[in-house]
Amino acid sequence: MSNHVYKAVELTGSSKSGTDDAVRNAIERAGKTIRNLKWFQVIETRGHVEDGKIQHWQVTIKAGFTLDD
Repeated sequence: MSNHVYKAVELTGSSKSGTDDAVRNAIERAGKTIRNLKWFQVIETRGHVEDGKIQHWQVTIKAGFTLDD
């Protein structure tokens, strides 16, 4: 196993369905422009409420990727 150097970015995904989908949305969208995504860490979970009902889940993650040689 070689030594790796990672860069981390903070992302916030949202979903009407739940927190898992919010994380997936953030990762999938980031994957369109960031190569070599390797891990994520959930930093914060929150939601948007209207008329007493949850409208969106919002999850902030830190995602790490390896740098190209």
